[in-house]
Amino acid sequence: MPAPLDEIERLRDEIRSHDRKYYVEAAPEITDLDYDRLMQRLVKLEEQHPELIAPDSPTQRVGEEPVAHLTQVEHRVPMLSIDNTYSIEELRKYGERIAKLLPDEPVEWVVELKIDGVAASVLYENGALVRGVTRGNGTVGDDITHNIRTVADVPLRLVGDPPPAMEVRGEVYMTNSDLVALNERQQANDQPLYANTRNVTAGSIRLLDSRLCAQRRLRMFCHGVGHAEGLRATTHMEFLDELRGYGLPATPHVECLPSFDAAVDHCQELIERLHELDFEVDGLVLKVNRFDQRERLGVRSKSPRWIIAYKWEKYEAVTRLNHIRVQVGKTGTITPVAELEPVELAGTTVSRASLHNADEIERKDIREGDVVVVEKAGKIIPHIVRVEKHERKPGAKKFPFPTECPECHTPVVKDEGGVYIRCPNRDCPAQVRERIRYYASRNAMDVEGLGDKLVDQLVTEGLVSRYGDLYRLRRDQLLELERMGEKSADNLLAGIEASKSRGLARLLDALSIRHVGGSVSAALADHFGSMGRLCEADVEELSGIDEIGQIIAESVHEYLHGDWGREIVDDLQSLGVKMESERRATDAADGVLSGKTLVVTGTLTKYTRDEIKDLIRTHGGRASSSISKKTDYLVAGEKAGSKLTKAEKLGVKVLTEEEFEELVGG
Repeated sequence: MPAPLDEIERLRDEIRSHDRKYYVEAAPEITDLDYDRLMQRLVKLEEQHPELIAPDSPTQRVGEEPVAHLTQVEHRVPMLSIDNTYSIEELRKYGERIAKLLPDEPVEWVVELKIDGVAASVLYENGALVRGVTRGNGTVGDDITHNIRTVADVPLRLVGDPPPAMEVRGEVYMTNSDLVALNERQQANDQPLYANTRNVTAGSIRLLDSRLCAQRRLRMFCHGVGHAEGLRATTHMEFLDELRGYGLPATPHVECLPSFDAAVDHCQELIERLHELDFEVDGLVLKVNRFDQRERLGVRSKSPRWIIAYKWEKYEAVTRLNHIRVQVGKTGTITPVAELEPVELAGTTVSRASLHNADEIERKDIREGDVVVVEKAGKIIPHIVRVEKHERKPGAKKFPFPTECPECHTPVVKDEGGVYIRCPNRDCPAQVRERIRYYASRNAMDVEGLGDKLVDQLVTEGLVSRYGDLYRLRRDQLLELERMGEKSADNLLAGIEASKSRGLARLLDALSIRHVGGSVSAALADHFGSMGRLCEADVEELSGIDEIGQIIAESVHEYLHGDWGREIVDDLQSLGVKMESERRATDAADGVLSGKTLVVTGTLTKYTRDEIKDLIRTHGGRASSSISKKTDYLVAGEKAGSKLTKAEKLGVKVLTEEEFEELVGG
């Protein structure tokens, strides 16, 4: 029989480990019920042996007696504000200013979510939590130690080998699902309801009674550091990894990009996924990754130069969800759409909102007839933030996601390891309509005169089922269609013929290959130059191209080598559709760099980075951004850094600009 202290310490270590798995790694190993049983056993033992209760025990989060008032604490290192912009154009100008301040230096940029909560700092000494403070005015904040101790994912004691003193900064927040549950409890107790998560968080973290704060289930993400002694990280990404190693909840969904332009592009992609989050975000934050570069950039009077926030205005409205219907997309994805009681939002009337996928309906527990909170942020399409469950009518049933396609009645399938449910029937009329619409759209083949209603007619009449059918349409067939006159028919045929010359990039985009959009299509077209060369590439070669990862590479390869895709490409080629890149200068496949992979680093004197990459592609080579054993050459300019070191270590041949010019014949 273990001694009480031994069992108590074992339980504490086990619970801390599970806290870390749940909050930091997002990979829980036990159920909530099993976790509760461990906690109950620890509580019971500590009640039997009160002399063994420690301030950093996992049980000490329930809150203590109310404090008399909040005391003021001066920040050892000021908590400065962040400059922000609401414009992509202004964001790019900021990037240009930083490039001028760090001339001829490669700068990596980190993109993070800007959590809509309350800024706070947490001080650890010798691994133990000793103080929590709000941002306040940046110089002085409120002591909220008694409440920070109740935040479940903030460890009372760090693990590993933390610095002797470290002040971690981050955002205290509440999830939308916890706000839903809180409002249900508030209504049951005839108490006022809360409008949004930020207001609840701001009020709760400053409560004098920490027992009330503990009931609010606040959370925290860490993203910065104030005063620290012995921090090991030299970059922000290393810092976040270091935090996770100590058991702290580092801010999620962080990406490090090789340039400011790449960071801005990533912002646009990230915005499209915000609906997946269970917490509120009011912007994105871009930070210089390297600490030494931050130091040289310095600070202004109120904000550091090395960081900026890209924000957007958020608008919310409450309305009723009348009906959920599903629609079939061009790749067979079945997307649920909420039909709403029309409501004014940011100056427009909103009556529909995408529900994205079945998992989102399940996660947010959205049902027909529910009162919902709809949000529109900047140019982001409206989405449902949460359900006001306290207003749900009795008997409201869960939405039965269809098991067969609503158009062709084929049994649906779920993506392996994914969230999307699809109709696998490529001949499904709904998919055919959407594919032809997209093929004819301005961003794709830009077929003048082929609008949505005409596409519907052509598909319904059986005149078009594949892309090639457009080029086989005859004037007499068109004249038989409703509201189609001779001039309209002639104009449409002329528009269809003109679309043959759009080039490889737009054709690849128009084919609706899964995971392939405009930027990926352009990258493929620039790299290979022709459809023939692209079809020769294997998955390994495809995945080595900038912007092309393993999933995209496999999707492209499967399309071009499967019966379906190969037939479509051969058909379009036989009909005279151009399948070469507009930017192709020579027969790159026969160039002196054919089959070679090159990486460029450092400051070049004769070329811009884009110019030398174009030259590499023109001569048949592949311009990559990362060094590996498969790299054939590294073109190194002045101040070449870690890539040069890695190339020398791997035995990759290093070229100067002059040697590169000799290689390609001047």
